Amino acid sequence: MKSPEYVAIVTRIYRKYIDLALSNKEYIIDSNDQKDLLQAFNRGMSSSGHLDTEPNKNLVFKEKPNNMGLPLGKVQNYNKSKGLITVKLKEPIEIGDTISLENEKGTYTISELMEDGKNITETKKGQTVTIGRMKGNINLKDNIYKMSSKKLSNLAKESCKHELRKIYLNGKITIQKNKPISFEVTSFKPNQLYKDLQIKYTIDTIPLDAKNKPLSKELVEQQLRKTSNTPYEFKKLDIDLGDNLFLPKLSTLNELRRNVLEQVEEYAIAKCHRNFDVSKSENNSKLKKNSDYQNTDTSKYVIKHSVLENMRNNVKNNIKLTKSHNPKISVLLNKLNTDFNYESLSLADNVYIPLKYFTNKKYDATLKKISKLSDIYIYMPTIVKGNYKNLFYANAKSSVEKYEIKGFVISNICNIKLLHGLFKDLDKYFKLVTNYTFNVFNSQTVLELKKLGISTFTISPELDKKTIQRLCEYSYLNKELIIYGRTPLVNMNYCLLGETDKCYPECKARCTTSHRYYLKDRLNMEFPIMPDNIQTVTTLFNSKITSISPNSFNVDSVRIDILDESNEQIDNILKTVKDKKRFEGKDYTSGNLNREI
Repeated sequence: MKSPEYVAIVTRIYRKYIDLALSNKEYIIDSNDQKDLLQAFNRGMSSSGHLDTEPNKNLVFKEKPNNMGLPLGKVQNYNKSKGLITVKLKEPIEIGDTISLENEKGTYTISELMEDGKNITETKKGQTVTIGRMKGNINLKDNIYKMSSKKLSNLAKESCKHELRKIYLNGKITIQKNKPISFEVTSFKPNQLYKDLQIKYTIDTIPLDAKNKPLSKELVEQQLRKTSNTPYEFKKLDIDLGDNLFLPKLSTLNELRRNVLEQVEEYAIAKCHRNFDVSKSENNSKLKKNSDYQNTDTSKYVIKHSVLENMRNNVKNNIKLTKSHNPKISVLLNKLNTDFNYESLSLADNVYIPLKYFTNKKYDATLKKISKLSDIYIYMPTIVKGNYKNLFYANAKSSVEKYEIKGFVISNICNIKLLHGLFKDLDKYFKLVTNYTFNVFNSQTVLELKKLGISTFTISPELDKKTIQRLCEYSYLNKELIIYGRTPLVNMNYCLLGETDKCYPECKARCTTSHRYYLKDRLNMEFPIMPDNIQTVTTLFNSKITSISPNSFNVDSVRIDILDESNEQIDNILKTVKDKKRFEGKDYTSGNLNREI
């Protein structure tokens, strides 16, 4: 979603400083590099983020949603009839740069520059110049911004030209009677990465005798050359095609091409890595910038890229289809209400309750009641600050015994470390469920989670139907699918109600009330927000409720996410989901539209 120029600028500068940070050299951050990054794209210049000890009320820039550019100066004089503005420059400009003014939505490309009535093509910082051909809502003292630099864009475009955009390959496909189709790939111009490349892939499809129109070499070549969305291109293709043959599905050739190129890419990735002996550089590398470099106490290690080929083969040899059965039901209660009876939770197998409710005696009776109706899991927050960490260590052990906790829903990898710090043989006594925030996409991730002792992973709501069905083929771990609820759009380390990233004494503490809050967009759609009264974290939910029938997916459990639903609505949802015949992906609350996969 960014321009090639933006990508070229950012990757060039980040690559530079990653290498410097891992070297033995002292270095200073170049202010020109910082300026190039801001010029490429910035929202409200820069922010200290969460690094300062004081509350940061400037963390979110509310004035403008898109690129701010660099402050160029203010309008000192404006000749409306001639379209001339005068400005003292905070940044150099030249013909071809673009600028914007604070009361104008669009941008202007500079086509006329003058100093003392004479035309010029470029300028210096501090120079007072006149910019021509400017029309619109322009007033004295309006702020002017430099939106893009022609020189910087040209530099980025030039770097793109020299990139090796395609890797050329040789290919040989063999399609003969009574034999599986095979495809062999080697490098066209061997380089360090591909010099020993030799991959042969065979697919089980056997060509048939053609009754009408036989397969032609032209058609085979046409299918194999569809590599535009890959880093590769076939420079030479040798097609060994038998006479009068036919393929039942032409898509077989597409599948063959995809699988071969996937293996070529994995071959390159396994060989392409940087080795840095951090133990030699971590105490010697110094960063100078307004503050002294601080050494971090880290163990000695070497950064290396993992090899994927063995993992891929392991996946191929171990994929099994799980048998279809009635999935279990899990319920996430984003909010706990002491006025609800929650009797219908007896229909659920598991109930996920956020960690914060186990730290407040007000919810003790409600938690005990739910624990008698269903298995309770502690739902860990996506963002864990110091407050939550302390609360967890202070309450987790007692909660496990008091409410017979069966497991934990972990929302990021650091939750595992927290749990291991408190419980020995964690995965032996508790079930661990990874939340949708792990964004599980493929079998490699599933295998890594298994190594960590995970028993169930939650399928990401961002995935399409085909990808979900592919994930459902893996039997390594149990799969859980969210079939009902408002999808969280953002988990932000910032309190929208207090407009800050830290709690402060004069805050009105709106997060502690029972009021419901939401953001309203330009179409008057309401997006619920859920503040956290323990730490300055806000979750923003979708304006519409997702409701999906699980019947198309071979999952082990389905999950229902409850936010603001009433007690009666919770009863209705659970009864309907329990009765598979009635459940077809409906909305059980109001007139909200559904997201159908």
